[in-house]
Amino acid sequence: MISLLNEGKVKSVYEFETDEVTIVYHDKVTAGNGRKVDFPEGKGAVCCKISALLFELIGTYGIKTHYLDCPSDDTMRCTRASIIPIEVVVRNVAAGSIVRETTIKEGTKFDWPLVEYYLKDDEKDDPLLTESRIWAMGTFPLRDMEQTAREVNGILSKTFLDIGLTLVDFKLEFGYDLEQNLLLADELSPDGMRLWAEDGKSFDKDLFRKDKGDIVEVYNSILNDLQLRKM
Repeated sequence: MISLLNEGKVKSVYEFETDEVTIVYHDKVTAGNGRKVDFPEGKGAVCCKISALLFELIGTYGIKTHYLDCPSDDTMRCTRASIIPIEVVVRNVAAGSIVRETTIKEGTKFDWPLVEYYLKDDEKDDPLLTESRIWAMGTFPLRDMEQTAREVNGILSKTFLDIGLTLVDFKLEFGYDLEQNLLLADELSPDGMRLWAEDGKSFDKDLFRKDKGDIVEVYNSILNDLQLRKM
């Protein structure tokens, strides 16, 4: 019997084999750690397809991920991974929380991308972590996570630039497989990124956060452009 392992805000993880899981993407979008919710039709499938495409791309560069294949529009088959409770955020341009919480102005470009760490805990509102706090929490492969995050940033920045978008920032999650190999996990979709067009328009979940547009329509346009780029 297939059993539910974890039910997140917009995805559910099911046991598939001892060392594999299936991740089902739902037609659901949230903001503010679940305080704002909607259920746009087709949203799960487009996020799944974008994630699959980007995981496949990253894999060609030798980066280990949990992705195996995409058996249906809204489902990925992945290596089972124990998720590290630290979210890694890479910032190329200042936006979002870094603007609210510092004196840095929105739109400031960082010559050297910033890599930040946040606690993966919705109840605590995913607070920003210092490295000292992380060392006190336990042993985590921060240097490996940072190096992978920077490599992914280079790949994705070039990829999105090719379709006319600037990768402003994005979130990554990591986990260990059953043999304790570090893997890039979770998803790679506009739900976990900020993407800006040349005119400043958002092509990401900020459209939902700020009630400025249809995210499914925009996400599908990104998917179409990425598929054309791949051809």
